[in-house]
Amino acid sequence: MLQETATAAAGNNNAAALQQMSFGHLLQNFDAVGWIVFVTLALMSVMSVYWIVINFIKNTRLRGRADRVVSTFWETPNAQDAIRFMEEQPKSEPFSKIALDAAQAAAHHQRHEGSRLVESLNRSEFVDRALRQGVTRESMRLESGLTVLATVGSTAPFVGLLGTVWGIYHALIRIGSSGDASISAVAGPVGEALIMTAIGLFVAIPAVLAYNFFVRLNRVTNNKFDTFAHDLHDFFATGARVGEAAVARR
Repeated sequence: MLQETATAAAGNNNAAALQQMSFGHLLQNFDAVGWIVFVTLALMSVMSVYWIVINFIKNTRLRGRADRVVSTFWETPNAQDAIRFMEEQPKSEPFSKIALDAAQAAAHHQRHEGSRLVESLNRSEFVDRALRQGVTRESMRLESGLTVLATVGSTAPFVGLLGTVWGIYHALIRIGSSGDASISAVAGPVGEALIMTAIGLFVAIPAVLAYNFFVRLNRVTNNKFDTFAHDLHDFFATGARVGEAAVARR
């Protein structure tokens, strides 16, 4: 009978100890450091999700319009109509902005023939400089938010680790003050430590995966920028379109 009573008491203690390891119990027993760590991880998660959504939408729209914009530009027989088509594109569309930079540079150079500008830079060099600036600008816009994702992915585990260390520290203090190392005595602090570790990993892993995914997409898009810029240079420097410029180089 006594053994059954002891077993029941132990079971009740274990059940109470498990309840102390729940997330709700964790929130109720946060101290200042615990709240700072938790709020920091929550903010990191919000920023990470925000930039993941923004970059996904941006890349989806860009990839959906890119081929149509580029092909329409080269297929339009009249250069002025092609430029007008580029001017009608949304401000967020990068290929049209690169093409307009080249067109404006070529027109500016033509208007100032005979000036020092033309003497110092020929048409090809002037257009090339404008294209380089345009490609660099649009490439930097593609990278918006990636720094945040990289920062969250690299620091969130360590922020969670701080919460882990703090929870273990509380467990050791409780053991030292009570002399009781049973599960019921240390379940709360140990549960806090484990939950903080899990939250840190939960915040970091999506950020790392998203960062690698968007870096890969941006690399492909930057290659398209470079290819389009080379073709634009041939067009505005020689007056020949892509196929014509390729024949002329032979």
